[in-house]
Amino acid sequence: MYHTWMRYFTPSPAHHRLGLVCLGVGLQHGTLPTVGPRTLDHHVAVVIGAGGGWFRGPDGRRVPVTAPALIWLTPGVPHHYGPDPATGWDESFVDFTGPAAATYTELGYIEPDRPVVPLSDTVGARAAVARIARAARRGNPLLEVETAAAVHELLVALRRARADVAPDGDPVLDALARDAFQPLSVAEHASRHGMTPAELRTAVRRAAGCSPKDYLLGIRLGRAKELLAATELPVAAVARRVGYDDPAYFSRLFTRRVGIAPVRFREQQSRSVPGGWSRQIPDPEHPPTIAGHAT
Repeated sequence: MYHTWMRYFTPSPAHHRLGLVCLGVGLQHGTLPTVGPRTLDHHVAVVIGAGGGWFRGPDGRRVPVTAPALIWLTPGVPHHYGPDPATGWDESFVDFTGPAAATYTELGYIEPDRPVVPLSDTVGARAAVARIARAARRGNPLLEVETAAAVHELLVALRRARADVAPDGDPVLDALARDAFQPLSVAEHASRHGMTPAELRTAVRRAAGCSPKDYLLGIRLGRAKELLAATELPVAAVARRVGYDDPAYFSRLFTRRVGIAPVRFREQQSRSVPGGWSRQIPDPEHPPTIAGHAT
């Protein structure tokens, strides 16, 4: 016995230019029929919230699936899967496609080589699926854009819920962020954390989808932008504060990555910040308000 609900969509060529589009969504539970063997031309994220079953990929091996878990179905890859007939499972799925899927794969959010991914929970993923399901109401003029936005949210939620990622973040990334503004090479960062450069590269690629150099650069340039926009520090002083002893090198690097020179960025973004500069992230539940005007 099983229960199923699903909707399928056909986004227009204009919607495909959003980068990702949702092709379908489904919520199912019980002793569902076996799927496949088959091969698809798009991606599907199958989220197993309860129960268990099995998955078989092109290598023919039967891999157990135990909730909470994610099954990745990727284009052109044969697959065959189903719940345990004795227990069934609770499943939600989202079909999607678009050029941004290749970027999410490059960044490690989609893992074609690891089709079965243990999750710590499915709360965030199910919330994104629920948004797609709500948008699927008949006659919704925002259907394609709402569902496309929710696919991005789903990919982030699934990445955050991976069982091999700590809830509060990856300790390697935390350590790198803590030391990001010190003028250290990647090898020196690795040594500080008791790792070889190759081990550090692997760990950062796994956790952040980029190299340690790019990860550090993103943090440094983000802080540099904040200092340029909210202080009157000379560019050379900004460079030193974010880990660059050579201000000319910093300016070239900033210009190449940001697209404009630090001085030009300051002209565009400069803001007066009475009372100083705060590095504390505001509480989303209690955002900054003007005294006496809170609503």
